[in-house]
Amino acid sequence: MLPLGARPVLQASKAARILIASQAPGSKVHNSGIPFADRSGDRLRHWTGLPPSIFYDPEKVAIVPMAFCYPGRSAGGDMPPRSECAPLWRTRILSEMPVISVTLLVGSYAQAAALGSGRVEDRVRDFRNYLPRYFPLPHPSWRSQIWMQNNPWFEIDVLPELRSVVNQALLASES
Repeated sequence: MLPLGARPVLQASKAARILIASQAPGSKVHNSGIPFADRSGDRLRHWTGLPPSIFYDPEKVAIVPMAFCYPGRSAGGDMPPRSECAPLWRTRILSEMPVISVTLLVGSYAQAAALGSGRVEDRVRDFRNYLPRYFPLPHPSWRSQIWMQNNPWFEIDVLPELRSVVNQALLASES
């Protein structure tokens, strides 16, 4: 059912303090085997203020998507994450990471899994309601550029708080 075959892409460690919960790897990430090794990752690293050396340090940042393998393309972009992946693997993996202090819920699939139904825009605007456990974010795909133009409050209000929350989690890992 996977057009490019199974190639799970994730990053995890028992010591990680930040969890990035996303949807599923795209084709570029499938080919590289490195999570967020694409323009979405560039955008997400910019949003969080994390340099690649920290973003890709599994002792600091875990990246566990809703599905670990590229699901294929549809008319509007990538297919949704395969529904059988998260129930089979995510809970087991997350149970091995006891010190996660904040989970970045990147996009609608991760938000729906953690928070139930709702609109991404509303959740992102009301991010403080989900702290300290969760920080909802839009998916950092190319479409987010348009979304950000229509929602200038995201850069003004949300990104500085996101960077602060991420930095606080990293500081907690050093103590």
